[in-house]
Amino acid sequence: MLKPLSSSQWNYEMAAHLLNRAGFGGSPADIQNLADMSQAEAISSLIDYEKIPDTMPQLSWAHPEPDRLQALRQANQSGTPEARRAAIQAENKLQFQRMIELRGWWLNRMAKGPRPFQEKMTLFWHGHFATSVEKVREAYYMWRQNELFRRLATDNWLRLLIETGKDPAMLVWLDQADSRKEHPNENFAREVMELFALGIGNYTEKDVTEGARALTGWSLDRANQRFIYRPAYHDDGEKTYLGLTGNLTGEDVLAQIVAQPHSAVFITSKIWNFFAGQKPSPDLNQAMAGVFRSNGNNFKPFLRVMFTSEEFYSPDIVQNEVKSPVQWLVGSSRMLESDLPPPLISMALLRSLGQDLFAPPNVKGWDGGLSWITTNTLLSRYNEAATLVQGSFAPLQGADFSAKGNANNKKTPNGGQRLAKIAQRIHIGGVDVDKILTPEQRQDKDLVVAAIEHRLLQSNLNDDQETALREFLDSRTQLTNDDILTVIRLVMATPSYQVT
Repeated sequence: MLKPLSSSQWNYEMAAHLLNRAGFGGSPADIQNLADMSQAEAISSLIDYEKIPDTMPQLSWAHPEPDRLQALRQANQSGTPEARRAAIQAENKLQFQRMIELRGWWLNRMAKGPRPFQEKMTLFWHGHFATSVEKVREAYYMWRQNELFRRLATDNWLRLLIETGKDPAMLVWLDQADSRKEHPNENFAREVMELFALGIGNYTEKDVTEGARALTGWSLDRANQRFIYRPAYHDDGEKTYLGLTGNLTGEDVLAQIVAQPHSAVFITSKIWNFFAGQKPSPDLNQAMAGVFRSNGNNFKPFLRVMFTSEEFYSPDIVQNEVKSPVQWLVGSSRMLESDLPPPLISMALLRSLGQDLFAPPNVKGWDGGLSWITTNTLLSRYNEAATLVQGSFAPLQGADFSAKGNANNKKTPNGGQRLAKIAQRIHIGGVDVDKILTPEQRQDKDLVVAAIEHRLLQSNLNDDQETALREFLDSRTQLTNDDILTVIRLVMATPSYQVT
């Protein structure tokens, strides 16, 4: 198990697979650059991202704002009903605008940033510790959690669990901020075992109640928008949790979780499933858990071994994972060397495909895999290929921009019908054909098809699909840019393009 891929097997196809899974894909030149390295060098160029300067811009509002919150509290407490309504409406509008900006900012980091693997891990942790702005309702908290996942993307398991448990967005999302020794809230105590770190069957209901008692005191300083420990809230009685007895604290609880052998099995299985597109066999899972534990529950050494392993490049894994909507959108931008649509359009596009960033459907996150493909979402992928390639917004005009179309079917602050009107006025640039084909390739229709397949699929379409493309091209005397864009769009509408 976890036998390294031999150097003789490392080639363009394997490099493309690594870049698609450990990043979001790229142009033929990006893939060739990895293929020209040794496998170890290629993996290092992705996972040792801290060696690469992060040149992406920050958000201007990404910091605590106690003055804004104080003004809002005063308006709610002492203002007239009209003043209170105006203050709430202004706050809702502000949060809505910031969430559009935050989604666009993160997507831009994925599509244009120099550290694609760091962003891919951030996306994994976002789906794993699924936290929604629908309940948190504070863009700064969502940004802060996103930065936490980025900062600790490949760090230590216990450190990540502790910092996530103390994260303001998580404190609100699972109600830990309101937990008191008189009435311990069990939400985080349950989910940290069930969904985050152990899995069902590896704890008892008594562990849930004892864990909730130990976690009391972990709270939120709402005025200053940060974690605070409140000793008066903490239950300092004796507790027994997963076999450990004493006056346990929140840190003790999380350390005891990580000490369980199954915790390594659980989290390495989730990571493999995310990157490989299928669950590991029991033997492979045990081997991965062993690597993880032998490296002090640190993720980077385990990930290096995983991406080196022969199993990761097996035929049943390569080009056999359904692209998530984010992978589809960001990967398309990277492969086509084109800009993403503006944040408002990208937000609507992802929502129509079933992945609304910062608003997962529930505490379990997105199911992934084949669940990404339904009759509606597949049709949306086909239609929205035109949006990306040809710069047309028309296919998205049927997308649900309204409040009822938002995740969890809850009202979006200051959202609604106006989005569709705004979006229709936005021009999307589309693909620059000169980046896709050389002048020589444009003169030969066989080379056109081959170049587009090579760029978008790293493989060939089936005979019927290639024949259909050739018939379309043969009906044109001289290929125009629009003809070539149509070919790109048609390839993006094939089943082969929906997997990676």
